[in-house]
Amino acid sequence: MTRTVHDLSREDGIRAAYAEHGAELYRYALRQLDDEGAARDVVQETFLRAWRAADRYDPSLASLRVWLFAITRNVVIDEARRRSLRPASPQPLDVLTALGPSTAGEDDATVTGWLIEEALQRIRPEARSALVETYLRGRPYAEVAAEQGVPVGTLRSRVFYGLKALRLAMDEMGVEL
Repeated sequence: MTRTVHDLSREDGIRAAYAEHGAELYRYALRQLDDEGAARDVVQETFLRAWRAADRYDPSLASLRVWLFAITRNVVIDEARRRSLRPASPQPLDVLTALGPSTAGEDDATVTGWLIEEALQRIRPEARSALVETYLRGRPYAEVAAEQGVPVGTLRSRVFYGLKALRLAMDEMGVEL
């Protein structure tokens, strides 16, 4: 279900967004922080920030789900920094076992992958192709340049400017990497 900016600024819109994405955001925060209370606080802070920033949400930049995960990721980072100043209390192992075999690192990589994929859709196709082939897939510049029918220098420029455009797109999406 697609939500609009006006939905998020109303109480029923936030409730609907919470019903649709709250549990998934909670599981992500719990896996990252290993603390049920902190995970609940992260989700609450996520929806508070989303409500406050509803006028800045642009569905053409990212889906509501991706936008909420970006906010959650930032709140998790803030919470982890805050917690690093004091020792954390251990959680029972059965809570983590019930969540499945996924690890915190895998979850973070998954969210990062979603965010990068969204941002890649925002840049020029030539730059996107150059980045995917050389930077993400690790293929040699000469091979990719020959395949695309451009000089190696042109491909290097596309990668350089593609990375700049990707950073800008991620900034516009509110992603802090």
